Amino acid sequence: MNLETLPENWDLIVVGGGITGAGIFRVAVRMNLQVLLVEQKDFAWGTSSRSSKLVHGGLRYLKEGRFILTRDSVRERERLLQEAPGLVEPLGFLVPVYKGRGPGKWVLEAGLSIYDLIAHKRQHKFYSPSEFLKLAPHIDQKELVGGFHFFDAQVDDARLVLRLISEAVQFGGCALNYTVVTQINRNSKGEVIGIQMEDAETHVEKTLSTRTVINATGTWAEILHPSPEPNLHLRPLRGSHLIFPSRVLPIDQAISFMHPSDNRALFVIPWEGVVLVGTTDLDHREDLSVEPTITKEEVLYLIEGLNALFPAFDISIKDCISTFSGVRPVLSKGDRAPSEESREHVVWQDKGLVTITGGKLTTFHKLAIDALKVAKPFLPPAKFPDDNGPVFSPVPELPEKSYGLSPDRWRNLYGRYGESANELVRMAASKDLTKIPGTRTLWAELPFTAKHEQVRHLTDLLLRRVRIGVLTPHGGKAHLHRVRKLCRPVLHWSRKRWRQEVHMYLSQWKYAHALPEGLSEDFLERKFPFVKTFQEFLTAYARKLFSKVRFGKP
Repeated sequence: MNLETLPENWDLIVVGGGITGAGIFRVAVRMNLQVLLVEQKDFAWGTSSRSSKLVHGGLRYLKEGRFILTRDSVRERERLLQEAPGLVEPLGFLVPVYKGRGPGKWVLEAGLSIYDLIAHKRQHKFYSPSEFLKLAPHIDQKELVGGFHFFDAQVDDARLVLRLISEAVQFGGCALNYTVVTQINRNSKGEVIGIQMEDAETHVEKTLSTRTVINATGTWAEILHPSPEPNLHLRPLRGSHLIFPSRVLPIDQAISFMHPSDNRALFVIPWEGVVLVGTTDLDHREDLSVEPTITKEEVLYLIEGLNALFPAFDISIKDCISTFSGVRPVLSKGDRAPSEESREHVVWQDKGLVTITGGKLTTFHKLAIDALKVAKPFLPPAKFPDDNGPVFSPVPELPEKSYGLSPDRWRNLYGRYGESANELVRMAASKDLTKIPGTRTLWAELPFTAKHEQVRHLTDLLLRRVRIGVLTPHGGKAHLHRVRKLCRPVLHWSRKRWRQEVHMYLSQWKYAHALPEGLSEDFLERKFPFVKTFQEFLTAYARKLFSKVRFGKP
């Protein structure tokens, strides 16, 4: 369905195609409402494809006294582990404990015990230094007093959003990307009566009628609905990550550790065959409509933390495959440090315009329920879902015919695509049911997502539908010929359009996912201040020597 053929009347219009909007969309469709979701860029374009890929309880929130947030997060983590196997998976975490550095043994013991109590199962254990080093043999051993092992979970965040949207569409919802809401229409009493919107690329316009609009636009929320609380506003905070191949950081469990310069918690996480290193937490003052990028200072900060944790490794920025940065919609009441700001959410209501912002990826379902409860007076009569009701459709049983795929591969596909995985595999050539090198993605996923998930640009396909762009060197440039061969029959792009898309994709990858230019020199100068002077000496000496040779003086 496109903008021109779209029906004019809706029970609910959700603005924002990130995790919060997708969660609301899915629940509202379960209520048998006529629901439209619109997103100004691509689905999951913003924070929801650039998170740390964690579905976690937020251990640090306990330290800040936010017990309700931790409780809700742990409960939602357990729900998602049960409902979405293959998409949300358990992740072992190791936390080294050092004398005089970071939280001590008993502080962590107390926090992890509360964690386990909420989850109704004991999942943590303390190890002596010698035992812990068997689990993490390459970490810094100086003043190590032991360490903890516990469990959280991880996810492909963009696939989480896309599965929610896909299942909602299968059950009667409608979703459009690259569609901008230009105005909220109201009657003489100030009540919402509809919206005006425009296709971001064709500029086709349309006016729709509805009594209820939910603003789930994350960091953009105050553009549609300014905060009604004078001292509470959105504070965009940037979190940046580095991605390394697993050969550089050979770990099979996540490790949480403290940065030596500011005692902030960082992590290294195995994910999709690579290793993520993150994250920073800085005010983001750039234009929100432009993709956020990592800075040289952030790269240096993360590398410094890595080298402190793994002093035996010779970690070079040249080994980095890619980077990504996301902007969190954090609510702020003052001048707190970024890492001390609350990750809780708020809901505002203005005569049919409901705004929800803040919150965490893990608690998206709770955010959806809270937003719909506030919107209820403006909605048609509908059976409201149970707060503890299912989020996803049940995962199918393994098919009788395996098509050469292992049970683990089927589990992964069902997690990413739900029941649609059956069609994906059934329609694929056997040669395409193999993994793209360096990833867990099958070649067959490319044409399937290109056909069924509203791909408008190559960036949509390679950075969000699948993750070739961040998992393989140079954005997967070496694979683009086969990508084109697989997807051309379903995308119907001309040769000229393909050339344009490849050029735009590679340019965008270089801008948003490559290391900042000139970083190697900058890193050396910061890490080894004497090098610059030494290099200048060598240059001058070489010039002098060249001059003598040139004039016949050895």
